[in-house]
Amino acid sequence: MTRGSVDARSDEDLLLAHVRGDPGAFAVLVERHHAYLWSVACRTSDNRDDAADALQDALLKAHRMADQFRADAKVTSWLHRIVVNSCLDRIRRNRVRLSVPIPTYDVEPYADERDQMAAVDLSLSIGRALDALPPDQRAAVVAVDIEGMTIVDAAERLGVPVGTIKSRCSRGRLRLAQILGHLRDG
Repeated sequence: MTRGSVDARSDEDLLLAHVRGDPGAFAVLVERHHAYLWSVACRTSDNRDDAADALQDALLKAHRMADQFRADAKVTSWLHRIVVNSCLDRIRRNRVRLSVPIPTYDVEPYADERDQMAAVDLSLSIGRALDALPPDQRAAVVAVDIEGMTIVDAAERLGVPVGTIKSRCSRGRLRLAQILGHLRDG
């Protein structure tokens, strides 16, 4: 295959080729889904550094465990679940260390900050509110309310029953409403 050409094999075929020893198959699979998996890691993690580390851990794990893929779900669902689990593991490890990430802002150098302050404040408020949720509730809320997944898809990707997703979303939304209640008054 030459640079820039598209590999027409399905995700399942690429994973099987990787298991059988094709040295480039897994790279094609990762390249195909990297943007999506990165967005999942960013929405599930506390910060971009943890998201990058968790995504790297997840891809290494998927690379090593490819032979254990059972094909009872799509490869993207399998990868999604590995990424989410890696993010949740990192969140748990970080809570033990009690570290506080330093927020970073991507702001154009000559932009009028007065126009962006309300958006930055809202974004920080929502981010902090999501951080305050337990990891399982955050993962459910992110999957359903931010990524727009159906309850059934979220349950499949997170590996829990549909009723569990419903209750986690309900509890998470209630907690978010309490935390972000000050936004209604403004």
